[in-house]
Amino acid sequence: MVWTSRVCFRKYGNFVDNIRLYVRGGSGGMGLPRLGGLGGNGGDIWVVAKKGITLKQIKDKHPNKRFTAGVGSNSSIHALRGAKGEDSQVFAPVGISVTTDNGRILGELNCEGDNLLVAKGGHGGSLHSGFLPSKGQTRQIRLDLKLIADLGLVGFPNAGKSSLLTALSHAKPRIASYPFTTLRPEIGKVMYDDHKQVSVADLPGLIEGAHVNKGMGHKFLKHVERTNQLMFVVDICGFQLASNTPFRSAFETVLLLNKELELYNEELLGKPAILVINKMDLPEAQGRLRELETHLENQEGSLMRFTHVVPVSATTGLGLPLLKSLIRQSLEEQNIIETDGQRSERLLKLRREIPTSSIPMRRPLQNTYDHHVL
Repeated sequence: MVWTSRVCFRKYGNFVDNIRLYVRGGSGGMGLPRLGGLGGNGGDIWVVAKKGITLKQIKDKHPNKRFTAGVGSNSSIHALRGAKGEDSQVFAPVGISVTTDNGRILGELNCEGDNLLVAKGGHGGSLHSGFLPSKGQTRQIRLDLKLIADLGLVGFPNAGKSSLLTALSHAKPRIASYPFTTLRPEIGKVMYDDHKQVSVADLPGLIEGAHVNKGMGHKFLKHVERTNQLMFVVDICGFQLASNTPFRSAFETVLLLNKELELYNEELLGKPAILVINKMDLPEAQGRLRELETHLENQEGSLMRFTHVVPVSATTGLGLPLLKSLIRQSLEEQNIIETDGQRSERLLKLRREIPTSSIPMRRPLQNTYDHHVL
């Protein structure tokens, strides 16, 4: 089935995929010794998932990135039990992980309305504390987007990733003949006629040695982890970063991209991926394509399995309608597989939860033959 589509590619020049916040729970209120009054507890800090929120909005709205909860009320003759301090809520995007500065995971917010306590308020003054309150919890936390797009474009600098998205849209991302024209992820939307949308991340180009943090290194590979599927974009004529670096053929480029992902995180090779062979309008491109296809067919080892290999030209538009159709097809196939897997997992979990004693035992069949009769 072929879907018609139009692409709206918006360039997010200040895209934010992680943010560091200072959070402090409210201090407790003073107790009242002569009457045994209890001070109110301090307010708590909660991170709450909400649709339509972006990390950039948090950064812009709270430039100091500090969140403090309310202080608990002191005990008084009018109110022996002080009121709890007001809680503070940090509204964040759906699909984030919350960690401490040292990388310890506090929790994940995967659905709208999910909430996570990140800083607890102090206790109000009581008999056990000499009616003195305690301070609220203080910590630095990080909010990280777990998934930034349905599809992430992977390729060495000047592979034509930005040009490819330009060909699919009316936007004009920064493009030049020098490396690293994309310095941070840019998120675009492929919108189909039935209103289906697919988000595509144009990721910063990586270089050889990214797995040991060369170039944009781990920052790039971290973005790769946060996409559902990958799209390798390779120049059919090969790649050379600089005059003092070796030239790589298209096939060698595929192997090198594969190697960088594998060395960083072997699990990335399990992601569904499409291989796009760009610049097919250049001379000798057809011959080079046949050569590449032969190498791919005969390759042995841990090469990523591509669901589709699509030759295109961002300049002439060759192969772009087919590519858009295959993007959607691949994502929908993955969704079906994951849905079936989740259903099987839930069923298996349910079976484990059912106690054995509640399963009716089948009574053995009785022998109807009379053993006394020969």
